[in-house]
Amino acid sequence: MKYRSEIDGLRAVAVVPVILFHAGFGAFSGGYVGVDVFFVISGYLITIILLTEIESGTFSIARFYERRARRIVPALTVVMLACLPFAWMWMIPDQLREFGASLMAVVFFVSNFLFWSEEGSYFAAAAELKPLLHTWSLAVEEQYYLFAPLSLALLWRFGRRTLFWLVVASAVLGLLATEWGWRYAPRANFYLPQFRIWELLAGSICGFIATSHSPGTKNLPRASNGLSALGLGMILFAIFAFDENTPFPSLYALVPVGGASLVVLFAHKGTWVARLLSARALVGIGLISYSAYLWHQPLFAFARIRSLVEPAPTLMMGLALLSMALAYVSWRFVEQPFRRRPLPLLASRRALFALCAGVGAGFVGFGLYAYLSAGVPSRLAGVEPGSYAEKLLASTRRAGLRVDCASVPPGENRPPLCAVFTPANPKLRILIIGDSHAGSLLSAFAGVGRDNAVYQMALASCPPINRTSLHRAIFDIGVCEQATRDQVQAVREGQFDVVVLAARWSVYAGREGRRSFALGPEGDPYFPSLATSRATFSSHLAATVKEYRDLGVAVVLIDQVPEHRVLPRKVIEQAILLDLDQGQGEAQFEQAVRESSVTVEEDGRLQAFTEAELDKLRGEKVWVLSFDELFAHDGRYLWGDRDGTFYLDGDHLSAHGAALLAPAMTVAFEEIAEVVRAGRPSGAAPP
Repeated sequence: MKYRSEIDGLRAVAVVPVILFHAGFGAFSGGYVGVDVFFVISGYLITIILLTEIESGTFSIARFYERRARRIVPALTVVMLACLPFAWMWMIPDQLREFGASLMAVVFFVSNFLFWSEEGSYFAAAAELKPLLHTWSLAVEEQYYLFAPLSLALLWRFGRRTLFWLVVASAVLGLLATEWGWRYAPRANFYLPQFRIWELLAGSICGFIATSHSPGTKNLPRASNGLSALGLGMILFAIFAFDENTPFPSLYALVPVGGASLVVLFAHKGTWVARLLSARALVGIGLISYSAYLWHQPLFAFARIRSLVEPAPTLMMGLALLSMALAYVSWRFVEQPFRRRPLPLLASRRALFALCAGVGAGFVGFGLYAYLSAGVPSRLAGVEPGSYAEKLLASTRRAGLRVDCASVPPGENRPPLCAVFTPANPKLRILIIGDSHAGSLLSAFAGVGRDNAVYQMALASCPPINRTSLHRAIFDIGVCEQATRDQVQAVREGQFDVVVLAARWSVYAGREGRRSFALGPEGDPYFPSLATSRATFSSHLAATVKEYRDLGVAVVLIDQVPEHRVLPRKVIEQAILLDLDQGQGEAQFEQAVRESSVTVEEDGRLQAFTEAELDKLRGEKVWVLSFDELFAHDGRYLWGDRDGTFYLDGDHLSAHGAALLAPAMTVAFEEIAEVVRAGRPSGAAPP
């Protein structure tokens, strides 16, 4: 196959945005599409190699996998080895346990399945702390390589034309699958091969076209300045215009994938794009792009793990440059010797495969130890009873209520009615409904529960908004609908006086700048847009409040607490690893809390729509309670104080946080109880 320097230049265009995206530079909000460009390039090059060998009768499956091993394994092994000491020194137990699982997954090239099975999305803050997160794309490629060579060889008997159209049909089906997947299974859609394979097949289609021959002609199609420039422009548009809220992969992925395909097909020598991509700097970066891709994520992840707050942009840029320097070293002294000048002891195929098996067994052994030992918690030295470290860790626990409603097994994903506080002669019977936020607030009702019976009926990720369907959620369509019907029935039959609606409201109404669910009217066959989500939230929440009022109960809506990007437990356990218990530990921890807490302005933008909608609902025996001011300090909403964290994660309250709310909650419900029992209009909302 003739070398094309512009392909290496295209690799540079792919890898640099990926690195800068993972470094956190907002200008490259769509930099993740570089992976999709890599998929096209891989599919193109592999198909050309396979077609050439099959047509000439020189194809060997053993030789194919030997080439893949020499290309992939050496640099990957070096990077994984480099991760081990830093993981041991700097990772908290949960992180080390997950790291152990990822080591094993990398060995068997199933990282994508591992990260699909874990909580959270690729764009979540927790994902930034995973040193091997980026290996999901290597896994997708290797899974493609498992069946592509054999498929081409076995189906070749049906003729090149038939095989070409089978590839086209498979690519179209894969694209249609991903258009379904981003709506109904977004995490699987991002990671799993059946939703990504069409991007590699797009490159394969380009390979078929580029190797098609007619008598007296050169390889087709001919070079085109216009089409190659359009392709490069499409890639650049996706890099700068897409962000984490863009449904991806989906039809939107046609922009970078189609752009890469146009460049591959039409940017031959002599075109403007080929001259640009053949620039020495871009070709140089392209040559080391595989190693650069391997190095960047561990560098960024360990920097974030080591720091109590988000590392400074200057540090992240420095690490991005360091990833390039390390990439050159590993390309020069690891990749090239294995590919071009095999070491004497590894010159044979058998020796190479034996070494790969031995190294893989070593990684699996360490991974098993880290996983089965729950992250080797003995590394967390100094957590003595009564110490400051022990105090911080204690704040990360859930409240120790008499009953744990989360442990009551719901039937078929339906919310159970859970009795939380049951005094002998209650003044009021209160039912708390909603999503997981309803559960995290329970211990804040400790004071309320002294004089009132408090029950909970909640299901995580299901909003207490009747007659709606939630899309892009953890449950299938129908589960949340049934949950709200069960909640209405419980109110109808339970002789409750007050219904409390608590939820992470902003995630259901569609949010700009952060990922969210999509809310639509129940039975609507169309996927909700942002406008539909917000219109549905507004109309159906008002209708829900009216429905409960018509049943004769008072309604209390609890505004969502401020939301943070930081993971408090990570900061606390990292503080312990850094021995902040010594000397100025409390002051250092308070400083980390202040620097990483959300600003009042940022949270105000995030929740502006839902707070305005909740405020509209105030009325007779309808209250809206907000506790934001309890977290406010110097223009920020703090996620903790020197005694620990108010949050379990970015938005759920811990026992310490619920205790902060409890006095204000008690005062508010004393006034609510007075109004409800007196049967008079409410007037202003309680504090």
